[in-house]
Amino acid sequence: MSATAVASAALLAGALGAPATAADRTPSATPLTMTVSLRAGLLKEAKADTAATARTLGLGAQEELHVKDVVKDRDGTVHTRYDRTYQGLKVLGGDLVVHTAKSGKQLGVNRASKAGLKVDTSPKTLKAAPDNATKVVWAPRDSSPVLAYESVAKSVKKDGTPSEIHTVTDATSGKRLARWDGVETGLGHSEYNGDVDLGTSGSAGSYTLTDAERGGHKTYNLDNGSSGTGTLFTDDDDEWGDGTASDPQTAAVDAAYGAAETWDYYKDVHGRSGIAGDGKGATSRVHYGNNYVNAFWQDSCFCMTYGDGAGNAAPLTALDVAAHEMSHGVTAATAGLVYSGESGGLNEATSDIMATAVEFYSNTDEDPGDYLIGEKIDINGDGSPLRYMDEPSKDGASRDYWSSDLGNTDVHYSSGPANHFFYLLSEGSGAKTVNGVSYDSPTYDGSTVTGIGIDKAAQVWFKALSEYMTSTTDYADAREATLSAAGDLYGADSAEYQAVDAAWAAINVS
Repeated sequence: MSATAVASAALLAGALGAPATAADRTPSATPLTMTVSLRAGLLKEAKADTAATARTLGLGAQEELHVKDVVKDRDGTVHTRYDRTYQGLKVLGGDLVVHTAKSGKQLGVNRASKAGLKVDTSPKTLKAAPDNATKVVWAPRDSSPVLAYESVAKSVKKDGTPSEIHTVTDATSGKRLARWDGVETGLGHSEYNGDVDLGTSGSAGSYTLTDAERGGHKTYNLDNGSSGTGTLFTDDDDEWGDGTASDPQTAAVDAAYGAAETWDYYKDVHGRSGIAGDGKGATSRVHYGNNYVNAFWQDSCFCMTYGDGAGNAAPLTALDVAAHEMSHGVTAATAGLVYSGESGGLNEATSDIMATAVEFYSNTDEDPGDYLIGEKIDINGDGSPLRYMDEPSKDGASRDYWSSDLGNTDVHYSSGPANHFFYLLSEGSGAKTVNGVSYDSPTYDGSTVTGIGIDKAAQVWFKALSEYMTSTTDYADAREATLSAAGDLYGADSAEYQAVDAAWAAINVS
């Protein structure tokens, strides 16, 4: 349930004014801009203190902490995310976040599993390990940890999407404990954003689609293949694409632009340098498969991959799709929300939420910000978007509100209540028009919700994701995480805090 639990992500079910910078934000609890050197220094300090931190947390002598990520706020508070091992075995569900004040005082901790670790790693009766399985400790959020095996089966689905099925089985009884798919189903002339500036490298006669200013992000052409890296896009005169799908470079322009805008958004607004926070760029692969109607993120290759749509005529490289896929990578590098049950729905919702924030941040004339997901790619063939945040059920499958059976729903549809929460927090309930799009958002209890604006709503969600959520976070936990974030940013007696509380109640989470 840690880094290995969130390996990659697809967009579809069954497969999927000038912006303010972080420095302009007034709340002292907003994250600092994490330069590579600052992050490296904080990681080094945290790694040097893992043994002391483990003792402070009351962990046993056979438990070890391993630093995964760190965030520092402007007020000096540090939030350090750890994975855990027990007798050298990876603990699935052992991740936690420690919050430390500038003074060094520990402020609190968020744990994926609250149970203490005491596991017999050499039971008398031990089932044979499945093929290619690794012995682990399985620590579910609400029951005792056990010795288990984790196996990963790689395959390809009928529509061409890669699959990485993680299965956890009890090492003593052989009973299956959990199962999830690690592939979570994200001057140039672009198809969806008009003429855009691109980060490229090289010189006259030999340019490449390599963005040196954004960690060396590269865009490759799979040329309808479905494996390998592909061929790096090159160009003689540094003018890319012609704005139509018939030119192979056009999809590359949109993918590269989407990656650049998403990188800039996370850095300018949240102070995060790159998907993993380490200043390193990912890669984009376009023209995947034949008539492939999807896009996905894979943590194993640290890459986004885009199909060309029906008839290879509508590449899935719109801005919100690119931002959606890259945000799966951010989730993997932070909370690591497991891609099943309620945490899986929150994983998907996070990608929709952050993609929407990126679209508002970019705000091009061709693609102004809205609360529709995938509206530019016409995936349904009738001009309708893939998902609606103001009333998710309008897509015919997504849920508007939380219910006790939500975790049994496909993650692309159980994301609906969280998307609905974010819309209500941003814009409020009832009828209104934003950037020319009409919305009329209902509430579960008939209440009226007053929005705080998308900028503040996105700050709350990202802080909750990066500092409070863990791999097992469910909807109730997400409420607590966002309330903590809102309290940090704006105060527990603020209108923003009250709006977060009201927006959760409006989707039946209280």
